[in-house]
Amino acid sequence: MKSYIGTAVFCVGMFAAVASAMIHGEPIARAAEQKNAPTSITIDNFSFTPKEITVAAGTTITWVNRDDVPHTVVSPDKKFRSKALDTDDKFSFTFTDAGTYNYFCSVHPMMTGKIIVK
Repeated sequence: MKSYIGTAVFCVGMFAAVASAMIHGEPIARAAEQKNAPTSITIDNFSFTPKEITVAAGTTITWVNRDDVPHTVVSPDKKFRSKALDTDDKFSFTFTDAGTYNYFCSVHPMMTGKIIVK
């Protein structure tokens, strides 16, 4: 019985995602991609991973520093800026507006990343 309930919940969820995509005119693959996009970015080995992601408006992204040295997360247009993040520190920002958001580490400017919000 439990497997039927789980399957039913999964099917209803998938139907809702497809219906929403069709109503809003989004290709189904893009809607699924946005729903499954990572909401965290790891800072490690002097890089952001993933370096670029696409998310839906309203998504909160959390950066986690897994490196042994401090890093920051800063947008050039000053829309967001973290404090210096020590090992295992986190910084979160909610992207409410569509657009492309570039960011970098102010301590190590060669470290860059991009968030695309649709």
